[in-house]
Amino acid sequence: MTARHTFSRRAFGAAALTGAGAAVALPAVAHADPGTPVHPARIDEILAGMSIEQKIGQLFVAVGYGSTADAPHPSNTATTGVDTIADIVRTHHVGGLIYFVWSDNLQDIEQIATLSNAVQDAALESSGIPLVISADEERGLVHRLPAPATPLPGQMALGATGSWAHARKTGDIIGAEVRAAGLHQTFSPVVDVNVEARNPVIGVRSLGADPQAVALLAAAQIRGIQGARCSAAAKHFPGHGDTATDSHVGLPVIDHTREELDLLDLPPFIGAIEEGVDTIMTAHIMVPALDDSGVPATLSHPILTGLLREELGFEGVIVTDSLQMEGVRTLFGDDRVPVEAILAGADQMLMPPDLVVAIGGVRDAVASGEITEERLDRSVRRLLAQKLRRGLFQEVHVDPATAADALGTDRSLRTARKIAEDSITLIADDADLVPLSAGTSVLVTGYGSAGMMDVVAGALAAHGLEATVLADASPEQAAAAAAAVDVSLVFTRSYTFETAAAEVAMVRALAATDTPVIHTALRNPYDIVHVGPVAASLATYSTTHCSLEALVGVLAGDVTLQGTLPVPIPTADGTGEAYPIGHGLR
Repeated sequence: MTARHTFSRRAFGAAALTGAGAAVALPAVAHADPGTPVHPARIDEILAGMSIEQKIGQLFVAVGYGSTADAPHPSNTATTGVDTIADIVRTHHVGGLIYFVWSDNLQDIEQIATLSNAVQDAALESSGIPLVISADEERGLVHRLPAPATPLPGQMALGATGSWAHARKTGDIIGAEVRAAGLHQTFSPVVDVNVEARNPVIGVRSLGADPQAVALLAAAQIRGIQGARCSAAAKHFPGHGDTATDSHVGLPVIDHTREELDLLDLPPFIGAIEEGVDTIMTAHIMVPALDDSGVPATLSHPILTGLLREELGFEGVIVTDSLQMEGVRTLFGDDRVPVEAILAGADQMLMPPDLVVAIGGVRDAVASGEITEERLDRSVRRLLAQKLRRGLFQEVHVDPATAADALGTDRSLRTARKIAEDSITLIADDADLVPLSAGTSVLVTGYGSAGMMDVVAGALAAHGLEATVLADASPEQAAAAAAAVDVSLVFTRSYTFETAAAEVAMVRALAATDTPVIHTALRNPYDIVHVGPVAASLATYSTTHCSLEALVGVLAGDVTLQGTLPVPIPTADGTGEAYPIGHGLR
C-alpha cells in the first residue's frame, strides 16, 4: 500500500525550525554577494563576435570522458564524435562541462584542477569564452569531489538541525571547495519538499517536508555557495518531492492542484529566486495542474516560461536535468528533446546522450526558423551574464599544487561534526535505554560494510563501550551473537518497497531475543514503522563518518540530542501519521 499521506493539504508553518538551536526566521541581512557587476554592453560585445555554431554550443553542458584534456577515450568518440575532452570543447563550442567519477574526471584534487585548467585553455583558444564547469555537489548521499573534500552529512540531516547558520556554513564550504578545484557551478541545493515516504530519488536529498523550513535553509545555502563566487542551482522545478517514480527510469506524475503547488512545492523556489540564485534546474515530471499536454516540465512552455519566467519572475539560467534520463526521452527523439526544451524556455541543455545528434537538432531548428536567432541570443545572454557575474572572464585557472589545501580544512571538518551531532534524532526509546551505561557491550550489525561498522566500533570503544562487529551476517547468526552482549545496535538503510525485506528480517530476529535492540536508520527515517517493536530507534540521515561518530556520541551520552524529524513518518500502511514533523526525544 502506498505511503502517501495528506501532509500536503495541511497548513504549514516553521514546524521544522522549532528544535533547540533552530532559527525561526531568515536573518535580516543583505542577500548573497551578487558577484562581479555585469554590464550589458560587455555581453553585447561578446555576442556580436559569436557565430551561430558558437551560440548553439554555449547552450550545452557535455560529459567528457577522461582524467586529462588530451587523452583519447572511446566513449568520447561514441557520444560526441571526437576523441578527447579538449576536442569536445574546440569542435562543439560547448558552454560547459560536468564532471563525474564514472567518466573518470574526478581522481584527486590536483588532477581535477589540472584538467580544469587545460579545458579552459582549449575554450579560450577556440572562442575566448570560458567554460562553466559543474558537478552535482550536494554532499551527503550525492557528492562528487574526492578527499579531502569535507564529508558533510547532507540535506535531510541539515533539515533535522533546523539551523540557518548550519545551512549557510554548508553553502560556504561547498562553494569554496568547488571553486578551489577549478569548478564554478554546483547543481545544488535540492529544494524539493519530500512528502512521499517512498520517494526513490529524493528522500534524504531533501531538507524536509515543511516548505517554509526548506525555503529558509535552502536560501542560506545559496547565500553561502554564491558568496564563494560559485553558481548555485535550485532543483528540481517545479518540485520532485511527492512521487514514488524515479525520473531516471520513468516519467513521474505530480497530481497536486495549483493550490497545493503554491502551498507546498513552489515556496522554496520563490525563496531561491528572492535570494538571487543563478540557476534553476528543471524536473522531468508531468504536472497536469500546470500543463495538461502530457509533456514533462523540462519541455513545457506553460511551466518554464509561463510560471517560472513570467509569473515567478526568474531572470537567471534555466538548466534541464540530465537529458540522458528516461523521464525526458519518452515522447521525443534525442534530436528533438533539446529543441523542445529551448522552445519551452530552457537555456542550458545538460548531458545530452549524443552531443552530435542534440546539436544537430538545434542547428536544424535554427536553420528552419523554428528557433529564431533572437531566441538563441536570449539564452546566450543569460549564460554569459552568469559567467561574467562569477568572474570567469577575469580568471578561471587554479593552482593544482595547492588546490587541495582549501578542502577539508580543520574549520570545515568541525562544522561537519557539529551538523552531524545536532542532526541525530531519537525517534523512540520506550525502554529508556539511551544513553548507555559505561562498559555496556554492543553488537554492531545489520546494513553496512565491515569498514563502516569498524568505524562505529572504534567510536564505541573511544567512548568507553565494548563493541563486537558482525557484518554480512544472516538474521540467525545475528540473533545467536546477540546472546553474548548487553545491547544490539542494528542498522537499516531505508525502507523502499521490497528491497528492505532482508533488513527488516534482521531487526525482527534480533528483537525476538532477550537482548534489547537499538535500531538506527542510516538514510530515510521512515524505517521505524516497518521493522517491528524495538527498544529504541534513531535516525542519522547519513553514513558519513561524522554522522556515525555523532550517533555513538549520543549513545554514550557525550552528545546532547538536538535533532528533530524534518519529515513526518506515516504509519506502515500509509493511512495515518506515526510520528509528526518536529518530533524528537531529548
